[in-house]
Amino acid sequence: MRSILAISLMLLAVPAAAATPPDRPEASPKEGLSPAADAQESATRAETRRIARETQARAIAYLRSTQAPSGGWSINPEGPDFPAVTALVGTGMLLDPRVDETDPAVRAAIDYVRSFVKPDGTIHDGVLPTYNTAICISFLSRVRTPEAAAAVGGAAGALRRMQWGAFDPRRDPSPEAPSWTEPIGEDHPYFGGLGYGTHGRPDLSNTQMFVQAMHDAGVSTDDPAYARALVFLKRVQMDDRVNEMDYAEGSRQGGFIYATVPDAESLDSVPGQSQAGEIAEALADGTVRPRLRAYGSMTYAGFKSLLYADLPPDDQRVVSALGWIEDNFTVDENMGLGQQGRYYGLSAMSRALDAWGEDTVAGRDWRDAVVRAIAGLQEADGGMRVVHDRWLESDRDLITAYALIALGEAAR
Repeated sequence: MRSILAISLMLLAVPAAAATPPDRPEASPKEGLSPAADAQESATRAETRRIARETQARAIAYLRSTQAPSGGWSINPEGPDFPAVTALVGTGMLLDPRVDETDPAVRAAIDYVRSFVKPDGTIHDGVLPTYNTAICISFLSRVRTPEAAAAVGGAAGALRRMQWGAFDPRRDPSPEAPSWTEPIGEDHPYFGGLGYGTHGRPDLSNTQMFVQAMHDAGVSTDDPAYARALVFLKRVQMDDRVNEMDYAEGSRQGGFIYATVPDAESLDSVPGQSQAGEIAEALADGTVRPRLRAYGSMTYAGFKSLLYADLPPDDQRVVSALGWIEDNFTVDENMGLGQQGRYYGLSAMSRALDAWGEDTVAGRDWRDAVVRAIAGLQEADGGMRVVHDRWLESDRDLITAYALIALGEAAR
């Protein structure tokens, strides 16, 4: 049976009506290039897109073969189910321009996900309400039906009320931390974040899924939810120019870690948490000391969230995160964690860099690099090859969904 603890460690307002992400034109050659360079770039982009479309088609065919009669994927016969996995598959399929909500597999997935809508608007099967609701919002936001729009509106409102600092537990206990009884202010290390609920504290993975959901649902960046999220985001960025926490003192890595505390029991000391452990860092004052290590998937997740919150490109938080990305860019691993969480990392990378809007990182065409890396990981049956089992990445439906999301963003 799928372990709730395992998935809890996974690292893909007034209620607003769903907003379908606008269709964007195919990427065009950059201005100022010579005719020859122009033609070469166009040819490279066309070849990248060809490989992506072929890889997407095989992956979608694989997922059609593994879809359960209920319309979901990765169904646990003993329960509970996680509609988020089905929502990730549906999102990945809809990022292929040849697929829309009239596709039979997508229609069945929509019905399956909507069957988990609760009276309060959340979308889950009794566990992990933040995680499941956020990912389901992102999926249903891409569906052009009144029923999906209604579900997104209710879910977005419910999800906003789960954000630390947005609810008063004396009147409205959070399902993520029902035992918490005191309201918190901006000085609290939980403020602005969201979590799975199993550790009694927020984390960057759930917070970035929340920001993704708000973005996909069309919630304005003027909404206080974004401002609260930015407070949490700065506290998990390893750069003391933006992060006042003791664990970031002197650090100039610029990348992101996982959480401000490992669990509720460590709240008094606020030690921070990185799934990548520590590194010996040369600090701003010239000394070398151990500091929590920023790593790939969380840095792309954090960078994307900063961009979705509409920070300008010269904001120190954006500059620092991009600097880490430029210094550590690779598609061969989840930097800092090797093969752990590699597919999650690729989906976060692709979403973040597409939001950034540039086609090159560290002198490399990131779109082509992502597409070719995923194509090289595809098995003969169209599903993705398992490279590590941490964070449920032994589930081939899940990693194929992550791969589809990465392909869809990279092949725009």
